[in-house]
Amino acid sequence: MNKPGTHSDTTELASRIKSWGRDLGFQQVGITDTQLKSHEKLLQKWLKKGYHGTMDYMERHGTKRSRPDELVPGTVRVISVRMDYMTAEATPAKELMESPEKALVSRYALGRDYHKVLRNRLQKLARRIEDETGPYGYRVFVDSAPVLEKALAEKAGLGWIGKHTNLLNLGAGSWFFLGEIYTDLPLPLDRPAENHCGDCVRCIKACPTGAIIGPYQVDARKCISYLTIESKEAMPEDLRPLVGNRIFGCDDCQLVCPWNRFAKNSEEADFRPRNGIDDVTLVELFSWTEEEFLERTEGSAIRRAGYTGWLRNIAVALGNVDLDEAQNPKAVIDALEQRLDHSSDLVKEHVIWALDHLKIKGVGF
Repeated sequence: MNKPGTHSDTTELASRIKSWGRDLGFQQVGITDTQLKSHEKLLQKWLKKGYHGTMDYMERHGTKRSRPDELVPGTVRVISVRMDYMTAEATPAKELMESPEKALVSRYALGRDYHKVLRNRLQKLARRIEDETGPYGYRVFVDSAPVLEKALAEKAGLGWIGKHTNLLNLGAGSWFFLGEIYTDLPLPLDRPAENHCGDCVRCIKACPTGAIIGPYQVDARKCISYLTIESKEAMPEDLRPLVGNRIFGCDDCQLVCPWNRFAKNSEEADFRPRNGIDDVTLVELFSWTEEEFLERTEGSAIRRAGYTGWLRNIAVALGNVDLDEAQNPKAVIDALEQRLDHSSDLVKEHVIWALDHLKIKGVGF
């Protein structure tokens, strides 16, 4: 089959693309155009309010984020895909929340870095298309460039953007990754998904720090995912007690979402927990040297926090431990005191706060 030129050609090709995508492990493939005017206005409004915090990259590329044909000239369609990542092997988040000495890592970061997994599959899909059509224009993205992936996925019919601003799917909830292929192939469009949030506000009420300031509005500066991953600065002191034992990301808004009762566990071996990171004490993680951190997080999204950020996050979590409920309260205090002379002022600041916070609670001292 040469590069498609007629409606019947493109319809047949779109059907094959979706079939090839499923064969490669994507649970769903959709196709949309490049028109994102309404989402562009929302993005500009969000940026103007400063809700992106220190994520300067959100505005650095101007309209390239909301205009795919500016980012990749010649783009007329976007092939959007999703891949489930929840795994049955992981220790349940709720169980970890009830264990004061355990670390809670966002579910998406327990296994191999999703960027690598999805990009590899998308490249295979793109090359499979090329085998069918001959050379064509395309570029693969997995959260790696200025792309409004959720807006594109919504238009491609993969789900709707919920009140927590994550993408939701009727039959799969929200525990999935997204990826895209920008292309110059004039493929037929899929129907956008409809919103099914209704009057539900569970995600808004569940946010530990109140970062979901209203339906479809998130102030990243208050979001635990931002505070523990994106931000390289000190955590605001008033938010530290609210972080709990979440040391990398936060899933609370997803955990309470009723649509996630339909979520399906992934069969991808790459998404299974690595190095026991789904069931480990804060004290053990806090003892890691930088070399151990780099070794044990190799190929993991956790690397994004950096070693200093990692220690900052764990120090806050240790300061939030309920020592009355802890099996070994002395170990918590000892672990913090051993980091009082750390070379990083950022780490020391949070260690001192943690020790002071534990003293204020009057337990274990």
